[in-house]
Amino acid sequence: MAAKLIKGTDIREQILEEITAEVKQIKEKHGVVPGLVTILVGENPASISYVTLKIQTAHRVGFKEIQDSQSVDITEEQLLALIDKYNKDDSINGILVQLPLPKHIDEKKVLNAIDPDKDVDGFHPVNVGRLMIGGKEVKFPPCTPAGIQEMIVRAGVETSGAEVVVVGRSNIVGKPIANMMLQKGKGANSTVTIVHTGTKDLASHCQRADILIVAAGVPGLVKPEWIKPGACVIDVGVNRVGEKISEKTGKPIAILRGDVDFDAAKEIAGSITPVPGGVGPMTITMLMLNTLKSLKFKLGIA
Repeated sequence: MAAKLIKGTDIREQILEEITAEVKQIKEKHGVVPGLVTILVGENPASISYVTLKIQTAHRVGFKEIQDSQSVDITEEQLLALIDKYNKDDSINGILVQLPLPKHIDEKKVLNAIDPDKDVDGFHPVNVGRLMIGGKEVKFPPCTPAGIQEMIVRAGVETSGAEVVVVGRSNIVGKPIANMMLQKGKGANSTVTIVHTGTKDLASHCQRADILIVAAGVPGLVKPEWIKPGACVIDVGVNRVGEKISEKTGKPIAILRGDVDFDAAKEIAGSITPVPGGVGPMTITMLMLNTLKSLKFKLGIA
């Protein structure tokens, strides 16, 4: 029997509807809505496309959204001053600086300048520390790992006591999702193993996994024989492997492939995320949820 598909597109719609309803309630009761500012430096086409989607989603759920576009030659000092302005703006609950930044600007210095209580991306060292401590200390989990955990929970996958294997050790996905899955609480309480390019016998580790989370950035890395029958497989990989002509538009579009051999894996796994349409749609969704949380923390209703 083919695996159950865990579709990020469907879960995204559920969560955005929940956020929209809650924003409406907060506006009626408190007279405010979440405020999100996105700072875009330069005109990188991929960044513009991503920021546009963030703006559209923020408007959809009823947020106050500010798009602050800056010239590519803005100085580091000017950018830091801009962040400081939004740090002090009580109507702004979330600050995003779209990466990458021009080479003359220190990305780490810029990201660390964001008020941790407005760092809805969850990348500030303070929020990384909060995530490590866990429990009530956590404010803003990084968006992609948060989306992964939400998908697992909403798919009805049992996590307590489960063997979780995370393939990949990035600061953006691998390390945080491993930490989140081992914490006490809903959607966690798992036994976690992190594997990576330096791990001996990757296959044997993956074969133990009740939940296999793959974020290696290597197309088709995980073979079907690496998957435990009935396991939940979360494929975070989004790899461009070529182009094809769209039947709808007649224009070339990217062919995307995950880190898992999907066609073969879906015949073995109990549940699995597709690529595209799996983890990808969850990142911006969780960004909206973090921004709502930020306002709720400020209002004392979180």
